[in-house]
Amino acid sequence: MKSIIAHELVKTYDKGAVKALDGLSLEVEEGTVLGLLGPNGAGKTTSVRVLATLLTPDSGSATVAGIDVLKHPDEVRKVIGLSGQYAALDETLTGWDNLTMFGRLYHLNSSGAKKRAEELLEKFSLTDAARRPIRTYSGGMRRRLDLAASLIVKPKVLFLDEPTTGLDPRGRMEMWDVIDELVKGGVTLLLTTQYLEEADHLADSIAVIDTGKVIARGTADELKNQVGSERLEITVEVEQITEATKLVEQVSGVTPSVDLGIRKISAPVSNGSASLIQVLRLLDEAKIHPLDIGLKRPSLDDVFISLTGHVAEVVVEPEVGGKNAAKRK
Repeated sequence: MKSIIAHELVKTYDKGAVKALDGLSLEVEEGTVLGLLGPNGAGKTTSVRVLATLLTPDSGSATVAGIDVLKHPDEVRKVIGLSGQYAALDETLTGWDNLTMFGRLYHLNSSGAKKRAEELLEKFSLTDAARRPIRTYSGGMRRRLDLAASLIVKPKVLFLDEPTTGLDPRGRMEMWDVIDELVKGGVTLLLTTQYLEEADHLADSIAVIDTGKVIARGTADELKNQVGSERLEITVEVEQITEATKLVEQVSGVTPSVDLGIRKISAPVSNGSASLIQVLRLLDEAKIHPLDIGLKRPSLDDVFISLTGHVAEVVVEPEVGGKNAAKRK
C-alpha cells in the first residue's frame, strides 16, 4: 500500500514567474522511508508543505494515508506529524510545558497531554531537562524536542524537513538513532535532506529533485553508481594542470572537472583502485608529482551536478503570514 502519493504537483510564486514545484510526482510505500534529496532551492520544503496541507498547490493531486490532501486536509492532519527545519518551540517555556501545550492543541485532555509529554520526554532522553526553559537547550536537544512534538498524536506518516541541519556530528548521530527507532515502529517517513550520507543511512529509497521535479530515483548506491562509484581527485602544481587533466581523462574516459583555485582535478571512475594505480603510473612517466591524490566516494553535489549539470537556484517563497522573502529551501 502507498502511504504517500503525489501526482504532477505544481506550485508557483510571483504570479507564475517562479516554479517551486513543476510537475512533481512521487510515491512512498507504507512503513518505508523516502529520502527527498536536493540542495537548497530544489523544492524540498515546498513538497513537504503541500503534502502536510500547509500549502495548496496550483494543480496536481496528492493523498496521504489514503486521504485526499486537497479535499480533506483536516483528516490528513489527524494522521501526520511534521518537524520543520526550525524548531517550532516557545523559548520561554520548559520542555514539559511545550509538549503539554502541543498535546492540548491536538485536543488531548489535560491528563492525556501530560501523560504523553512524560512519555516523549523519556523516549527522547530529555527527562532531566524537562523543567528547564528551552532557551537553555543545546541545538540537538531542541531538535529532539521538536521531533517529540511532531509525535504527540502517534502519526501514521511523518514528514521531517532537514531534521539535522545545524547539528554537530554527535547531534546528527543522536537524531539518526531516534529516527531509526521510529521507523522500526512502523511509521512511514518522508525525509528531506542535503546530506547524502544521511539519506544513505536512513532511507529505503531516494528521490533526487531539481527545480521542483523528480529527476532520478533509487537507492543511495544506485545513485552514486550513476556518477561512478568513486571519484579520482588529484592536486598538482598550476603549470602541470593541463597535462595532468589529459592523463586523468585518458584513465576515466570522461572530461574531468578542474578547480583552478585549489589546483584540483577530479573525475568519476568505475574501477577505483585500478584507476588510481593507472593514473599514478602515467603521472610518473610524465614526471608529474602530485601534491595530493586519492579516491573519494560521491557527495550529494557530485550526484546532483552529474544529473542536472548545474547547482540549484534560490527560489523566492512567501514567508508564513507575511511578505515575500528570498529563502533557500
